Amino acid sequence: MDLIELIRPFLDKEGRLTAFPSKRKKKIAAFFYLSGFFSPDTVYSEKEVNELLKQHHTFSDPATLRRELYDYGFLDRTRDGKEYTLGAAPPSPEELGLL
Repeated sequence: MDLIELIRPFLDKEGRLTAFPSKRKKKIAAFFYLSGFFSPDTVYSEKEVNELLKQHHTFSDPATLRRELYDYGFLDRTRDGKEYTLGAAPPSPEELGLL
């Protein structure tokens, strides 16, 4: 199954997440989806990460998404939490048991 198919019920017509999936597999598929909107060569402030995430979800919780993306290795951040980058070695779908 394609990762996007796992979260299709959670996407609106514009491709924004309308809810945060509670099932682990779907939640991680959502992280893969969201991490695709980050550029690998860009350093983001916390505010910029939140703004980017706000563009791609409708349930008004960028802080939770940001923390989870970091916790699962999709984003890296500086020790002080002021700068974020796309994870240097994000997990693969296979590593997380999705495929």
